[in-house]
Amino acid sequence: MAVVIRLARAGAKKVPYYHVVATDSRNPRDGKFIEAIGSYDPNYSPPRVNFNEPRLQHWLKVGALPSETVADLIRRALKAPKAKA
Repeated sequence: MAVVIRLARAGAKKVPYYHVVATDSRNPRDGKFIEAIGSYDPNYSPPRVNFNEPRLQHWLKVGALPSETVADLIRRALKAPKAKA
């Protein structure tokens, strides 16, 4: 079983919203997943990306492979300055 980190589409027609999930590579895009570890909303400018960083690091550490799109989102999220709450 190969675990991958990829996007699962949600939202309405023409208004996409994505969950970042860890899943078995054999599962369909919007099918069963192991754990939801973030979200991506491209409907804003700039797009909103949100990760549960400890869980993301866990999955990367145990060998889960991110898709090209998720790898790019991770790269951008880690490069962006953190917002102070």
